[in-house]
Amino acid sequence: MNDRSSQPSLSLSISAVERDTGLSKDTLRVWERRYGFPQPARDNFGERIYPVDQVDKLRVMRRLMDMGHRPGKIINLDIEVLQQLASESASPPVTMNQARAEHEDLPRFIELVKAHKVQELRQALSQSAMRLGVDRFVMEVAAPLNRMVGDAWARGYFEIFEEHLYTESMQVVLRNSIINIPQFGKAPKVLLTTFPNEAHGLGLLMAEAILALAGARCISLGVQTPIWDIVLACTTQEVDIVALSFSASTNPNQVIEGLFDLRSKLPATTQIWAGGNCPILQRKPPKDVVVLPDLEDIHPALRSWRESQTQG
Repeated sequence: MNDRSSQPSLSLSISAVERDTGLSKDTLRVWERRYGFPQPARDNFGERIYPVDQVDKLRVMRRLMDMGHRPGKIINLDIEVLQQLASESASPPVTMNQARAEHEDLPRFIELVKAHKVQELRQALSQSAMRLGVDRFVMEVAAPLNRMVGDAWARGYFEIFEEHLYTESMQVVLRNSIINIPQFGKAPKVLLTTFPNEAHGLGLLMAEAILALAGARCISLGVQTPIWDIVLACTTQEVDIVALSFSASTNPNQVIEGLFDLRSKLPATTQIWAGGNCPILQRKPPKDVVVLPDLEDIHPALRSWRESQTQG
């Protein structure tokens, strides 16, 4: 964990905690009532403010939720135990990925982030994308590197701002790569976005890169698009598929309710694809929604869509 003993006492607003941990305001309030954690103080206006040590614990919890842990089982554990659990949980996939020759540069990328060498990091990532090709870069570098950065963040090796430096750098590289993909395909037309309470867009960019390479016509709205605006965009753009991304920390009730609402507002011919690490998607797959747990599932889903159009 980073040494904060020499830093002045800090407190974050609930909006800042939501932004920096990916845990929604509603989730923070529910945990406060149900579990007695977090325990925010109040500022002069009566608004919740969260000590930095509680924010540190919340970010480790969010990472563990990304790995499939349920909040009720881990929320009462000390942060040292949570960090150890995160380290143990993360070890198998990182070791497996680093064993592959394509991933020998991953530790170097991590150290460039830690050294705050942003330009060098972006250049190194861009060179990797050019050397491997976009599809292999996404699957063999971006995806495992995201996990490694998340693990480092959960263990306290990275501060929040350092994770943000990485995220922005990877987004720049992915966007540049997507721009250079020739638009030779005509169908399907795919709209990519997230629901209003989902601010994580890196997975969405990786999916867009894979879809574009496979010949899909991609229209990205970025993150946090209201459901009715998604419907309007689908209508005006004559979209075939809506692709949505959900992180593990997304409120499961909002996921299911939002998907049900969106499904009811779109024609049956418009498919909805839901990807990401939100556990509710695997435990309780929504009706008439295609669930894609991994990036590898995109290609089979595309083949299935194209076959259905041929049969139709």
